[in-house]
This record gives sequence, structure tokens and C-alpha cells, in this order.
Amino acid sequence: MIYFDVTKMHGARQKSGLTRVSSRLLAELGVAVVPVAWHRGRFETVEARPRPAAFAAADWLLTVELFSGAERPGLREFIAQPPCHLAAVFPDAIPLTHPHITWPHSVQRHPDYMKLLAGFDRVWGISEAVRRDLVGFWRWQGAPVRAQTGVLELGSDFDGSARATNAPPVPARGSLLCVGIIEPRKNQMFLLDAAEELWRAGVDFDLHIVGRVNPHFGAPIVQRIQALAKTERRLRLHVAANDATLRSLYANASAVAFPTIAEGCGLPVIEALWRGVPCVCSDLPVLRENADHGGCVVARVNDLADWTGKLRAVLGDAALQRRLRTEAVARPLPTWRQTAQALLAGLR
Repeated sequence: MIYFDVTKMHGARQKSGLTRVSSRLLAELGVAVVPVAWHRGRFETVEARPRPAAFAAADWLLTVELFSGAERPGLREFIAQPPCHLAAVFPDAIPLTHPHITWPHSVQRHPDYMKLLAGFDRVWGISEAVRRDLVGFWRWQGAPVRAQTGVLELGSDFDGSARATNAPPVPARGSLLCVGIIEPRKNQMFLLDAAEELWRAGVDFDLHIVGRVNPHFGAPIVQRIQALAKTERRLRLHVAANDATLRSLYANASAVAFPTIAEGCGLPVIEALWRGVPCVCSDLPVLRENADHGGCVVARVNDLADWTGKLRAVLGDAALQRRLRTEAVARPLPTWRQTAQALLAGLR
């Protein structure tokens, strides 16, 4: 039996990257798992009349959630003497590497969370870069480690749509799409700098920024977007875009622009490629794990000259557009079903 931890996802109002990972895995795993939630010092089933999870020694508890001993009283003892095997998917170490732009509660929680993972049986990073971060943290802490680690490739089919099998036509009008929570880490401020420079130079294109707003850090970014949009009609903000709106934006995008400064995987990159849309992304090791296989152009982090040059080329060079789109549809990309199957194989 496999039990799936949905403690936070079960009551989540907003679709963060982590809740998306959890919900897509849960959907693909289907009847193979039993959803459970931590409540009053134990895991209980998620149903009208919850009951304690009846773990057997051969069972697995799988979690994609973030937690700490303080948030879940009794969990530390549960992990120290588990009634079953424990497995986790680890998203990133960003609260430790970029604490100045991370929600303070996450910064406080993350070290304990990463320490607790050392007591699991299996832990998968969502990229090789974050797997190395986790192992390096354990080594630095001198913590006893029971966990075997690996890498889990996340699915590219964010809404279950069929993959583009032929290179989509180059849009008649230039359009850039930026997808991700509006916060300093995603670097929308820098993208606005690049867009303004290109507009001033006479490059004609639309810029669509899509994402929910980080309540702790997002307001200044939204204020700048809204102020600029008053005079620049080619800029549009979509705070609550549904999947249908995203599909339309992808269909009309020349490229996805992803100037992020830190990622665990970079789902917008592979989700764009799934649709045959090129991506201009930051030259980060974690993004190059996907970008180097085709359909992408990488630009140096926060290098305005490099970014404006790369964006100008992608927007204005039809031959480059066609090549990138052909690469995007030709390269292998995992589905969420394959991700779920890889997890199941790892729990045997």
C-alpha cells in the first residue's frame, strides 16, 4: 500500500508549483495510493469520516510537501521510528540559498525540513542540481543519513493536453510570455527592463506576464507593471489566468521568457517546449539540465545586454524561430504519467 501525504494540498486555495506537482502526481497515481493528512499527531485518511492510517511495515508513505517538527508536532518521532517506509520528493533549497527574497516562515522551516528528510528511505530531487544541494546540506550538517537519493523528472503536460508533434507556425506578431509567481526570484522587474529597452529601440512585440502575486514580496513588481501598462499597451498582466487562457497565450507566443535567478526544476521551460514554443531562460545549471537538449536559448543571469540581444534575435529571426520550434517538438519530454510510473518503480 502507498499512502500519499496531502496535508497542505487538501486545503490549498492557491496553485503553487508544489501543489501542482502534488496534484498531478496524485491524479496520475490514482487508485494506487491512499491520500492521508497529518492531524493531531498522526496521519489520517482524507474522507468524510477520517480514520487513522493503518500502516504496515511493507507500506510506503510518500510526501511532496514541506513541513517541520514545529509545524507537525509528533512528526519528528514518527520519522525516527516509522511504521512503514518513507519517501519524499524534494523541490529545492532556495530558502537557504536565497533567504533575502524568500518568505521568512519558509526560511525558518527549511533547515529542519531538510534534516528530517535524511531519515527517509528514498528522496528524489526534482533535478540533479537540487539533489546535490540536499546531499551537500546533509554533509555540511554532519547528519546521519538513511535516505537513498535520486532524480525525478517532472511532467511537461501541465494541463493534460496532447503534445505538439509538428513545429507550430511562427506567430505573425511578436509576443513574449512570462509564467510564474510574481516575486523577486522570478525576476519580472529585470524582464521589464529588457522589454523597455527593446521597445525604445523600435522592436515591436507584446509582453504577457502571468502568475499569482507573492503576498510578501510581489506588490512592488505589480505596481511597476501596472504603472508601465498605463502608457505601454503592449504590456499585459494576467494574475488569475486559467488553463484555457494559458493555452491561448502559449499558442500566440513567439517565446517564453524565463529570467529567474533560482529554480528547483523550471517547469515553465519544459511546459513551453511541450507546446513547441521556444524558451529564452537564465543560464542556471538547473535550467540547463533541460535547456541544453534543444528548443531553448540561454542568457546570462541579470545581464541586460545579453538578454536584450537574445530576445531581439528570437523575436526577429524567423529562421531561428523555426529551428527552435523544430527542436522543441523533436526532443524527448516526460509526461506526468511517466513521472508517476517512475515513482512507483522506485517504491518497489
